[in-house]
Amino acid sequence: MQIQTNFSLKKYNTFGIEAKAKQFVAVQNLDELKSILKNHASDKKFILGGGSNMLLTKDIDALVIHVDLKGKKIIKEDDDFVWVESQAGENWHEFVLWTINQNFGGLENMSLIPGNVGTTPVQNIGAYGTEIKDTFVSCEAMNILSQEMKSFTKEDCNFGYRESVFKQEAKDKYVITSVVFKLTKRNHKINTSYGDITKELEKQNVTTPTLKDVSNAVIAIRQSKLPDPKELGNSGSFFKNPIISKELFEKVQQKFPEVKFFEVSPTEVKVPAGWLIEHSGLKGYRKVDAGVHKNQALVLVNYGNASGQDILNLSKYVQKTVFDKYGIAIEAEVNVI
Repeated sequence: MQIQTNFSLKKYNTFGIEAKAKQFVAVQNLDELKSILKNHASDKKFILGGGSNMLLTKDIDALVIHVDLKGKKIIKEDDDFVWVESQAGENWHEFVLWTINQNFGGLENMSLIPGNVGTTPVQNIGAYGTEIKDTFVSCEAMNILSQEMKSFTKEDCNFGYRESVFKQEAKDKYVITSVVFKLTKRNHKINTSYGDITKELEKQNVTTPTLKDVSNAVIAIRQSKLPDPKELGNSGSFFKNPIISKELFEKVQQKFPEVKFFEVSPTEVKVPAGWLIEHSGLKGYRKVDAGVHKNQALVLVNYGNASGQDILNLSKYVQKTVFDKYGIAIEAEVNVI
């Protein structure tokens, strides 16, 4: 375990932003994590997972602790379900593929989401009609100040749309070290109703989809719309889909009858942020090396040498343009550092 100084974080964030850490260390087990937290109790600390849901706008004047805990195992099972524990540093997509190869159902719709397992509960990540909360059982986390371990149940996590306790009262207080999911072994609930999954399965001539078929369809859709962070810096969806009152939506719909929407409650409607951005004329918009992706307007990209500030300025321009046209505020899903 070696602490490095003035360390480049370019390879540790999916936007590919050049930013430096004052100090950097990677921890590979709980003892190392505990030791670092204890021995550097008075230092400012920054916890880094897969670097997929953040925008670095400056150097990090702190000790950056990269959580690189690996391993996954079955901890319990019965005839219908299996409880699988994954360490926080496991790559999310690789973990999803592993569950599918075991014929464990529940995570297939979230294939190809960038990042590591440990950060998935923070955002309550989701895609194509499923969210982490649907299969989440609990997670283990280390208290940064006391180094004591605490187990968070699903109820403790207080999950909402891209929300959890880890973005609210537990923010910056814990390091998630492992996550437990409850997955199906049989009678899988195949969910193909959201987005283009059905269309993609038809294209592949699949009439009775398996877990692998759904995963492959999701991967094909994502690859057709979303750039690979290894080739073009991005963090996936940059903005949340806004949830607005029906009252506001009806005003928008009167003016723009073609607006897309999903009902989320008797009083609220979710409007796709990507649709709002695209129909504000910003799909493919580029300012120097910061841009709105040409295939998916929800994604902001780094064409090579954009700074974090360039991406942030672009995001603010997108928000203002959408609000000026539709009167709808869109929030960043990405954590701006």
